[in-house]
Amino acid sequence: MNVGILVYGNDKPGIIYEISAVLVKYGLNIVDIEQKIFRNFFVMFLVAEETEPIDIEKLRSELHRAGKIKSVNVDLIPLPNLECRRKNLYVLTVVGEDRVGIVHTITSIFYQLGINVERTTLTARDKLITIEFLIDLRKSDEKVLKRRLKKEVESRGLDVVIQPYEMFRRNKRLIIFDMDSTLVDAEIIDKIAKAAGVEEEVKRLTEMAMNGEINFKEALVERVKLLKGLPVEVLEKIYSQIKLTEGAKELIKSLKESGYKVALVSGGFTYFTEKLKNELGLDYAFGNELEIKDGKLTGRIKGRIIDAEEKARIIDELAKKEGISKESVVAVGDGANDRIMIENAGLGIAFNAKKVLKEVADGTLSKNHLIGLAGVLGLNVIPKKEGTEKEDAKD
Repeated sequence: MNVGILVYGNDKPGIIYEISAVLVKYGLNIVDIEQKIFRNFFVMFLVAEETEPIDIEKLRSELHRAGKIKSVNVDLIPLPNLECRRKNLYVLTVVGEDRVGIVHTITSIFYQLGINVERTTLTARDKLITIEFLIDLRKSDEKVLKRRLKKEVESRGLDVVIQPYEMFRRNKRLIIFDMDSTLVDAEIIDKIAKAAGVEEEVKRLTEMAMNGEINFKEALVERVKLLKGLPVEVLEKIYSQIKLTEGAKELIKSLKESGYKVALVSGGFTYFTEKLKNELGLDYAFGNELEIKDGKLTGRIKGRIIDAEEKARIIDELAKKEGISKESVVAVGDGANDRIMIENAGLGIAFNAKKVLKEVADGTLSKNHLIGLAGVLGLNVIPKKEGTEKEDAKD
């Protein structure tokens, strides 16, 4: 027979020592234990198994005595030896601004689908909270869960990421960011087009490519043609004016401190990816190289064009170089050009994304929730202090 022991009360040193001393006396082996302290309140539940028959009432009495020594409550619960069932475990992370009813909204979906919650934790970072659920899907379908969550939570301003537990446990080591409308809060080519007086033509082609309506490579070539003759000094001015997406600087700092390799893989231009690499201390940066002659854009691209397929190849190259599997890669992007890299990564995040990308991603983050990725990855991030919002602007 197994016994479950619940211990709770105000925290103080020696609680686990007193309880475990009783278990040793009765020859009970601890096979499972979970212990936490919530705002100086101690909670522990453990499961112990008999090595020989015991007197349950005597054990209960001694546990109560041990609890009184430390002024905590102790409940003993006899547990049947249940047949073990292989669990279908997933980790679901919810990111959003704190409000009443978030837990109820999510768990109501679990209940309706017959999903069991194994563990729940909450972390607050600045104005965002991250709630992590370890769930057993049992016989439920992951795709059905995703559809229900998408329908219910997006209207409430929440973002959700879902990962198989084994994938969640796998140590992530490389993260790939797209640039435009992901790491930086702009579509840079649109800003260049505005300076060149061809804003509407380029914006139309950009939107079509982002939505997957036309081939990215073809759209890029046509857009760059429209920029012919633009002085290179204009690019420097544009770079000085663009801003990082809110939370990007803090997130990258935390990623680097946690040992991640950080890469920027963009269908944008190397003029900007290289500057961001230097400014943020990124490990890798890839983009399309604008041809420049006599200080002006020629309207052509030099070398290979980075489209969706090329982004996927770059991920393979970087994973091989770092000696890791693709399951240890995180990819973050916003458009159709990021689809293959999002699908191929161990964890694919659609950030402020179009519908075509949300359908294949493991989870979504909206525009103001980039820093929420820290919670998804279990990183520590120091919230940005009030009055420092201009730190995201280029000097």
